Amino acid sequence: MLTKEEIIDSCLASVTRRINEVEFAIKDADQALADDTKSSAGDKYETSREMVQQDITRYQKQLAIANTDRDVLQKIDPLKSNERIGLGSVVRTDAGLYFISISIGLLKIQSQNIYVISPLSPIGQELIGKSKGDEIHFNGKTQKVISVS
Repeated sequence: MLTKEEIIDSCLASVTRRINEVEFAIKDADQALADDTKSSAGDKYETSREMVQQDITRYQKQLAIANTDRDVLQKIDPLKSNERIGLGSVVRTDAGLYFISISIGLLKIQSQNIYVISPLSPIGQELIGKSKGDEIHFNGKTQKVISVS
């Protein structure tokens, strides 16, 4: 069985990779803007610069989200366990293993599949506040909560 600390560490590693990739993309786009020299095709040049600027803006938004995700993960106490499902809970149902934190999706840790989901996701909203033995109904299926840590 995975520990909450192992799950958090894997999530942080995933978010850190995402941050590094986005920072690299921003630097690459910034360099493309710096290297771009004004050509004689005026409108074409301006369109190209605008497209690169839109990419940079999109990357900056992705970076802000990734930094927020990292902050959320860093605030989760791996030793804290509640009877009711909330942010930071590791939940085992008869259909799978979930970590309520940020939206990563399926993560494979030590050959175990775990769904890293936001409490605001549809299934996260179904799980929040539930306890061991409770059932949720999601996508036309019933899942029973086996354990919460």
